[in-house]
Amino acid sequence: MADKKRVYFQVEAPRAGDVVVSGDFNNWEQRSLKPNKKGQWTTWTTLTPGRYEYRYQIDGEWRNDPEAPAVPNEFGSENNVVVVG
Repeated sequence: MADKKRVYFQVEAPRAGDVVVSGDFNNWEQRSLKPNKKGQWTTWTTLTPGRYEYRYQIDGEWRNDPEAPAVPNEFGSENNVVVVG
């Protein structure tokens, strides 16, 4: 069995009241991020090696991660991709 690795999710949203990440790694269930004083929202999880798609919701609105590659999704928008080695 492959070793799990810690994966961090971070997004800039200084005016946001609520930020979550959802992805195929958690069956698209919302996972809350926590803000810091610089307006960055963060969380982490452990994942086995592989390719995972995800998106952020900032105050209920889907947003892409500007720091990650994106691929088209079935809803006519894009999902971001993280590859765990």
